[in-house]
Amino acid sequence: MAIDKITTPAIADGAVSADTLTSTVITGQTAETSIATDDLILLSDTSASGALRKMTRANFVSGVGGTNTPMVSVDKTGGSQSISATTNTKITLNTERVDSNSAFTSNTFTVPSGQAGNYFLTSHARVDSLTGASEYAQVEIANTNRSTVYTTNLVAGQTGYGFHAISSSVIRSLSVGDTVSLWTYGTEAYSIAEDNCNLTIIKLID
Repeated sequence: MAIDKITTPAIADGAVSADTLTSTVITGQTAETSIATDDLILLSDTSASGALRKMTRANFVSGVGGTNTPMVSVDKTGGSQSISATTNTKITLNTERVDSNSAFTSNTFTVPSGQAGNYFLTSHARVDSLTGASEYAQVEIANTNRSTVYTTNLVAGQTGYGFHAISSSVIRSLSVGDTVSLWTYGTEAYSIAEDNCNLTIIKLID
């Protein structure tokens, strides 16, 4: 017995809707709890009048959210640093714990190409031998020539105390090529200890 062929479309183009498409079109009709690397996602491309497109998991994830990079964490090692009185001095940070974009060199972080945005900057330093009750020392997160100071904090000298801790944190908008270093200044000679002296820089997800 011959089978008749349908020569005229029974459903016009663009007429498929929730009323005519049964849920059984979804294999198993269950929600997935994970997605494999080569799985495909179906989406509507609004830039192409809603055309249906398929996309791999890797491409889909790359377009969602962002990453907290560049990310830098550097410490002072190799001994204390002697600081002269009334002199702005860049603190040496000898050991890189994290430098995701190889953007930290010569004690300075430089915002890489394509990485402008909001950054979280935080530092900690230990000041030794600041003893005069009328003296003070400060630590600044600033650019490489101190023309821009992102944040500063200070401690006052106090007789009988061997060291003072200074911490500071701030969020700042940085452009490509902007630099970040750790600076110190004091009214008497002192030293920056290697213990607990660090600078951390993280780009925030906008």
